[in-house]
Amino acid sequence: MPQHPIKLYRHPLSGHAHRVELMLSLLELPTERVFVDLAKGAHKRPEFLALSPFGQIPVIDDNGTVLSDSNAILVYLAKTYGEGRWLSEEPVAAARVQHWLSVAAGQVAFGPAAARLITVFGAAFNAEEVINRAHVLFRVMETELASTPFLAGAEPSIADVANYSYIAHAPEGNVSLEAYPNLRAWLARVEALPGFVPMQPTAAGLLAG
Repeated sequence: MPQHPIKLYRHPLSGHAHRVELMLSLLELPTERVFVDLAKGAHKRPEFLALSPFGQIPVIDDNGTVLSDSNAILVYLAKTYGEGRWLSEEPVAAARVQHWLSVAAGQVAFGPAAARLITVFGAAFNAEEVINRAHVLFRVMETELASTPFLAGAEPSIADVANYSYIAHAPEGNVSLEAYPNLRAWLARVEALPGFVPMQPTAAGLLAG
């Protein structure tokens, strides 16, 4: 256990920040949440750029160890506090996790996450293009999850934490999950983990009204 609460710089509607918030909760780590007002440009101010040079959330400060990039933070938390449960040292298992971290930073970021950025934050992406990308990804995941309960194997890992938030909230970006029962069952398994905390929902996209 850390000697002091881990500071988490976050915004409640950021899926990247939610990944880290979820991991901290799953590990039962004391956390001090620091709100970063993205709308007012707080992430571009010099004091924040000193913590996160790219001006991105989330950032953690673990008693002086300051880290940015959500997936890098997940690796740090798993290796520091996970007691081997969330990131295997076995080479093939570790590679499987890394594969899904790359998916979270690639296909998820440029598919369902981008679609949600249009409806929630007004981002200027091509909606048809990013929604199509999301469905291409979800079809692959649907097939993969037919033979495994979690993304990297039989047990949950940081692979699941990294991919959960934006996929669970894909309907906010007009990406339906209806055609993907295995994917939805996987989301439910993540939500059933002890210590799970949800991301704040937004009435946007398919959830508008």
